[in-house]
Parts: sequence; structure tokens; C-alpha cells
Amino acid sequence: MERLYDIAYLNAPQVSVPQDPLPLVRIQDEEQADIDISGDAFDFVRSIRVFHIQFSQGETRDGEYFTSDSTRLGSYGVQGDYRWTRSSVAQVPPASELPHTGRCNRVSYRSVFVDWRDHEGNYGFEEVSY
Repeated sequence: MERLYDIAYLNAPQVSVPQDPLPLVRIQDEEQADIDISGDAFDFVRSIRVFHIQFSQGETRDGEYFTSDSTRLGSYGVQGDYRWTRSSVAQVPPASELPHTGRCNRVSYRSVFVDWRDHEGNYGFEEVSY
């Protein structure tokens, strides 16, 4: 018992604490870039679109058709300000893995789809389903 007491209380692990404090990093509190990005050289920033897709459709047990589309579009403004607006699956680019949403198809789909054009105008995209 004495040995367990020594292990638990007398030989406590040492904690390393840095001598120099960590530098403070200023966090931007405005919703825009802190430099002027209104020029054409920054069009690639404004080309970034984020689709938050939340879509379902199908038929109820009573045979009634339903659809639910809560898709939103996030985009950047002239000075890097970011905003969300209402959208729909009809606006989602064809590169998305969104299943065909024909009238009678049963669909339940959630994802984040991001697309952009780089500084040379090349198209790119990424999608994460969840």
C-alpha cells in the first residue's frame, strides 16, 4: 500500500510549462478581407461558391408527393465579405453527385459542394456528403 501511495502522490508526473508566453495573434473581427481585393486579380476569390445542399423528396404512406429543399449558397462579395442566400438544387452545378431528382424519385441528399475557378480560369470542385 505504501508503494502505491508513493507512486500516486510522491512521484507525480512533471508538467512542462513554456518559459516564453505564446505570441498573441490578432483575429479579424470584420466580415471582409483586411486588404483591397476588388481588382480583377482577385476574381478567383469571388468565384468560390459553397452550396449547402439539404434536399429530400418522395411519397408519403398516403401516396402524396412531398419535396423539401433547404439548399443555401455561400459566396464572396467584392471585398471578401461572405454571405449566405437561399438557393435550390436546380442551381447546384452538374459536377455535384446530387442524384436525379425526377418527379417520382425517392431522394434524400445532404452535402457541401464547393466550386471555384482558379487564377487561370480552370474549374475545380469538391463535395462532401454527410
